[in-house]
Amino acid sequence: MAKKGVPEWLNSSLWSSSPSPIPDDRPLRPPPAAAATVPPSPPIVERPSPSPSPSAISTAPAPIRPPSKSETNDLQNGSGVDGPGSVTPAAEDVSRKTQVVAELSKKVIDLKELRKIASQGLPDDAGIRSLVWKLLLGYLSPDRSLWSSELAKKRSQYKQFKEELLMNPSEVTRKMEKSKGGDSNDPKVEGPGALSRSEITHEDHPLSLGTTSLWNNFFKDTEVLEQIDRDVMRTHPDMHFFSGDSPVAKSNQDALKNVLTIFAKLNPGIRYVQGMNEILAPIFYIFKNDPDKGNAAYAEADAFFCFVELMSGFRDNFCQQLDNSVVGIRYTITRLSMLLKHHDEELWRHLEVTTKINPQFYAFRWITLLLTQEFNFVESLHIWDTLLSDPEGPQETLLRVCCAMLILVRRRLLAGDFTSNLKLLQNYPPTNISHMLYVADKLRSK
Repeated sequence: MAKKGVPEWLNSSLWSSSPSPIPDDRPLRPPPAAAATVPPSPPIVERPSPSPSPSAISTAPAPIRPPSKSETNDLQNGSGVDGPGSVTPAAEDVSRKTQVVAELSKKVIDLKELRKIASQGLPDDAGIRSLVWKLLLGYLSPDRSLWSSELAKKRSQYKQFKEELLMNPSEVTRKMEKSKGGDSNDPKVEGPGALSRSEITHEDHPLSLGTTSLWNNFFKDTEVLEQIDRDVMRTHPDMHFFSGDSPVAKSNQDALKNVLTIFAKLNPGIRYVQGMNEILAPIFYIFKNDPDKGNAAYAEADAFFCFVELMSGFRDNFCQQLDNSVVGIRYTITRLSMLLKHHDEELWRHLEVTTKINPQFYAFRWITLLLTQEFNFVESLHIWDTLLSDPEGPQETLLRVCCAMLILVRRRLLAGDFTSNLKLLQNYPPTNISHMLYVADKLRSK
């Protein structure tokens, strides 16, 4: 018999997970209301291997396969265990790969069909995810005949951004002098590309405080650039792709810094906020590991434009001035609270009324970092396949996934107090990702 106010399907044993707390250490800008978080350490991840268990979720009105008993019992890192009569993950991966390759081979790609396939999770080989994400984020047109010209135009534009926005004032001066045909051997010139003392204007002087001074703006950017540098160095320290002193890691770190710096300079209203590096990292990783070397060579440029597109739907969450507005992070967290109340009022009441846990204490990081810090890297990619494939936009799906995360541990939450529940939600336990996405999709129609 279902409890009053709780949907029948929520009373199933499928929606419970066994205790398995994991440590966590994930820096982020402070939430609007100060909340003490428990610093963790992410699990060691080298290079993501194919997703352990494909999702059964679908954003199209097609039948959805509920999780099997074997999937329910296996909650370690989202991996599935084949049960009697179940389709093996390998078989599903092959089938899904066949579907997505067939769709990508069309002259004009059906984005609706592609979203439907991608929502179930994409295979990890043949550069499929790299291409599909570019399509889902609107970086590429559905018309394949336009790809060559579109990519050439965007990559050239990014190159121009780097030339104009990543140079310090001295380099700008040298470039200007060179374009004017300046002679570095001129005795009036103190050094190659430098202006003589008599020619330096007030605005060109390094000590100028003028609003149009290149040097003044350069020094104002220094604090932001230092923050970007610190955050990039902390990005996935468990992965050699991002961390370490190897030439590959250094090159990848430089690429992340370039993208975030250019974004900050082109968006002075928001600039850079701690945590943006965590959102950029999965995009750059996928593009850089594209087996097509031609595409991989332009991973930085492609990642920039896709990052900009993704941030367009979430940027208000990073703008502190909008925290209390109807588009700010507080309102977004309130929407999550209302979503939980609508689907499971008993759990909502226990969390927010009985134990008095402010949703900001755990949901701030969930939402602003798009769950990149709650699951391992492989699982995050799978979740992002679903987020990016939703025609309603990633934020709506993100809120449903966050609500599903609460529902999946409802029994432990209902039995817990403030301290134990806060610890659980700030250190979310391992769960079956397909399982979780199935519950999130279930919330769509309720």
